[in-house]
Amino acid sequence: MKLIELHLNEYLDILQSDAPAPGGGSVSALAGAQGAALLSMVCDLTLAKEKFAEEHELCAEIREKAGQLYENFAKAIDEDTEAFNLVAAAFKMPKDTDEEKAARRKAIADGTLESTKVPFRVMQMAAEALTLADRVLGHYNRNCDSDYGVGVLNLLTCIRGAWLNVKINLPGVKDEELAAKYEAEGRKMIADSEEIAERIYKEIEEAL
Repeated sequence: MKLIELHLNEYLDILQSDAPAPGGGSVSALAGAQGAALLSMVCDLTLAKEKFAEEHELCAEIREKAGQLYENFAKAIDEDTEAFNLVAAAFKMPKDTDEEKAARRKAIADGTLESTKVPFRVMQMAAEALTLADRVLGHYNRNCDSDYGVGVLNLLTCIRGAWLNVKINLPGVKDEELAAKYEAEGRKMIADSEEIAERIYKEIEEAL
């Protein structure tokens, strides 16, 4: 059964156990899903009020995009654990002969690359979601200030957490050019996203 299909208490029980996965990568994707869900909620509660009619077109657009991101984040909860399992299985492969050693090295490299790609995609989704959240600023039902703020904080946690999962796998990425690309683009996404999230959070806190 997939993690996303578990009851919340079942998921948390596995998370607090000594099982190596799910771990930080899946939790980061879950934070992204929660952030996108709260952004959708804020848009819905704005669309439900005629007094915010001028904001309806924008919120309808953001609602649709946030909903798709939510679906992708939800899938990534399992994708991250599946990528980790590839690496774990590779390390258990036999290494008695040269052929077995070569096959094992390739499997480890392939699994490590996948374990880098998944959280990097999660970073990209979180960065996109924060850009959407930034567009909503000043154009939503202000009764949702705290929900909006918590959504932004979840998205920031998501991108920071996913970045840690990218970083821990980068030394195992054999393609140095690709590894450098992940490093440079990841750092830029972090910097841009932190600026957006901190600015939104400050404005909300001052308004409450």
